[in-house]
Amino acid sequence: MLITNKNKTELKKLHWSGAAVLLALYANNSWAFSIDDVANEAKSLAGKSFEAPKSNLPSQFRDMKYADYQQIQFNHDKAYWNKLKTPFKLEFYHQGMYFDTPVKLHEITASTVREIKYNPNYFNFGNVQHDPETIKNLGFAGFKVLYPLNAKGKDDEITSFLGASYFRVIGGGQVYGLSSRGLAIDTALPSGEEFPRFREFWIQRPKPQDKQLVIYALLDSPRATGAYRFVLRPGKDTNVDVQAKVYLRDKVGKLGVAPLTSMFLYGPNQPSPIVNYRPSLHDSNGLSIHAGNGEWIWRPLNNPRHLAVSTFTVENPKGFGLLQRGREFSQYQDLDDRYDLRPSGWIEPQGDWGKGRVELVEIPTADETNDNIVAFWTPENLPEPGKEMNFKYRLHFTRDEDQLHSPETAWVKSTLRSTGDVKQSNLVRQPDGTIAFVVDFVGEEMGKLADNTPVAPQVSIGNNGEIVEQSVRYNPVTKGWRLMLRIRVKDNKQPTEMRAALVNGDKALTETWSYQLPANE
Repeated sequence: MLITNKNKTELKKLHWSGAAVLLALYANNSWAFSIDDVANEAKSLAGKSFEAPKSNLPSQFRDMKYADYQQIQFNHDKAYWNKLKTPFKLEFYHQGMYFDTPVKLHEITASTVREIKYNPNYFNFGNVQHDPETIKNLGFAGFKVLYPLNAKGKDDEITSFLGASYFRVIGGGQVYGLSSRGLAIDTALPSGEEFPRFREFWIQRPKPQDKQLVIYALLDSPRATGAYRFVLRPGKDTNVDVQAKVYLRDKVGKLGVAPLTSMFLYGPNQPSPIVNYRPSLHDSNGLSIHAGNGEWIWRPLNNPRHLAVSTFTVENPKGFGLLQRGREFSQYQDLDDRYDLRPSGWIEPQGDWGKGRVELVEIPTADETNDNIVAFWTPENLPEPGKEMNFKYRLHFTRDEDQLHSPETAWVKSTLRSTGDVKQSNLVRQPDGTIAFVVDFVGEEMGKLADNTPVAPQVSIGNNGEIVEQSVRYNPVTKGWRLMLRIRVKDNKQPTEMRAALVNGDKALTETWSYQLPANE
């Protein structure tokens, strides 16, 4: 199962050894590096037994504490491409702690491929005691990409590839939040999760006028290999075009395509159990799905007491993602971590993905240092080992969630949870053993409706609960409609599923609110 620390997203990494990918170095300008060069190596690897990576770290680096690892900083004046006329620059992560196996880095130019070799002079080691002789042949743990995103002439870190197949991306005015991954295998299965690893990268040297950066990666794990092409386009919303060619070495229980990993500790739908001045603490607060049939689904996130898995059967999804809905600072009140500035991550499939499901995994966590939320697409059918699977999609990292729902369809602005009660004749509210939910729907078209429009709720609940009360009323503050629910749970030890939407006659007005009340809540 996946519980990853923000500073430990790679605790469960996979190891590799053996020969690096050997690519011919062409002396003329007629050649072109492509994903097929990486795919040929990935396919070849898939036909061989997996070789676990071997650490080459001296003990003082492997056993160091995180505070010591933080002292090892890249010398910014030595940034790769620093002296070239290009807006992009590269910096590298040093090996240390659980980042104990190197990744190979290469630069692609117009005529050749050359390895970017490790040099300890790239780094300032701070107070970390080390023997220069023991580290002179180390490699890099990963790399980051710099680009003048927010101000001309000032470099910002916009992308980081570090550990397993994790990478993080931000756009203008954003701070790091959720992560993306290349591939997920057997997430939340009793057998345990397998973490594929990007073992080798090829980064194309950008031209002076280029506004995009092309990165290739070779993925390897005990049961899968893959070739990846990333086209990074920084901006107010940074986009990444991803092409993946995946080969199975052996059968897997569950293949997670385009996985997103995030954190949810608490929010209005699941308030903090201890008093905290922060009303919400999360990188994302819901899973959004745009199904192939046009339906929009919103599933608020939970921090459950027990591992929870939710599945949404979708054919040819138009998009899905983990979103941070609600950007007002007052919803978070955190000046240090700025959860209000963390991006939403949206997957936009390119082409038809066929039959499958979007899966949401929620893992209990006691604090915000653990990434406890995972969402991905899993195909209904997988090919036999060795056969190629192709996936193309666009990753959006944005704070403009308005673009991630239809203007014709109202969306869930907030989900509030409360103790259910009944107002007595003396006007005192008396708890009655129920649980209440308040769901506010808003939208461009909904805002044009007269406040006396006959809006009705459509609500369903699973076998573990009953609806005690349901009502809907106009909300003059939001210019939308508010759904009020009171439910009674039959077995508190089991989760309770609910769905709701608002209609006007036979016309659907809103996305589908899909909620799971966790067990033991």
